[in-house]
Amino acid sequence: MYSNSKIRKDYLFVIAVISTLIFSSMTVVNGFINTVNGQTNATQANFTNVTMNLVDIQDIPVEKVRVGDIEMAYKMFGKGDPILLIQGVGGSMDSWEPSILRDLSSNHTVIILDNRGVGNTTTGTKQFSIQQFANDSAGLLDALKIQKANVLGYSMGSLIAQQFVLTHPEKVDRLVLIASTCGGKEGIPNSPEVLELANKFVSSMINNTSIDPEELKTVISLSYGPTWIKLHPNLLESIPTDPKDFIPSSMTLDTYIQQNNLTQNWKSTNWNGVCSQLPNISKPTLVITGTDDVTIPAANSLIIAGKIPGAWLVQIKDAGHAVPDQYPEEVGNIIETFLSTVK
Repeated sequence: MYSNSKIRKDYLFVIAVISTLIFSSMTVVNGFINTVNGQTNATQANFTNVTMNLVDIQDIPVEKVRVGDIEMAYKMFGKGDPILLIQGVGGSMDSWEPSILRDLSSNHTVIILDNRGVGNTTTGTKQFSIQQFANDSAGLLDALKIQKANVLGYSMGSLIAQQFVLTHPEKVDRLVLIASTCGGKEGIPNSPEVLELANKFVSSMINNTSIDPEELKTVISLSYGPTWIKLHPNLLESIPTDPKDFIPSSMTLDTYIQQNNLTQNWKSTNWNGVCSQLPNISKPTLVITGTDDVTIPAANSLIIAGKIPGAWLVQIKDAGHAVPDQYPEEVGNIIETFLSTVK
């Protein structure tokens, strides 16, 4: 059973297969589009068996460096060419699944960071925006004297990663986008039902009001997708009922709301998005989505992969928006396969 903190962490991404990689089918669309079948019988063991040789993030000291108007906190570990990891709404550098960090750090120097206003990174004076977060990430590489790195973004972090490669292409080696959308008019928006539930929950946090427990279960289940919930019925047994319990300790409510608003604005159809700019990306790109993702509908990843020349698309069957937490070893293996194959 998940702990309350685990449920809280995974819900925050709503707002806003196998030890050896298995490709069940492959077709070519602007490159390689691969579908991975989730091994549901073995999946439950992933959460308990990924205990050997894991990276203990808590044992790695937090470093800080000046980046523009902020003091940016980060951790760096591993060996090999660098890979920068950017988290989603409510996420901090400590939110990454340990098995993914283990897999990546065996062949790469992993850099995890706190976005501005999160954890040990100061808020600064500049207005929050996806562009500003991308500039912050690029500034971190400059401060660390890293000329070029692989860039991986999850959820909101994948929006930042897209903006990063479009604004600072010379700093990017290869690109990994997990649970992503290029937003705007060409993006696939949330259904009205999903948006209504998400807005209701955020409103309860802002106004410190209660929300119906059954509605709360429905909202949280959005992160995993309907198939995963059916396969793991005990997942929703222990859910906090106080909205304040869902505010991550790594940030203020104001920072969380700002992050959520940026993500929702990116997904809205009242701007052009960056979809039309994606064909300009010349960096090798991997796009990962869960087939049951409704937080950022999975069809958005097909759009991205179809627009970036030569992009890989991996769809993980029965996974939702929380795909890195649902299938951490699979995701780690997929990323490592991509990084070791595409030069």
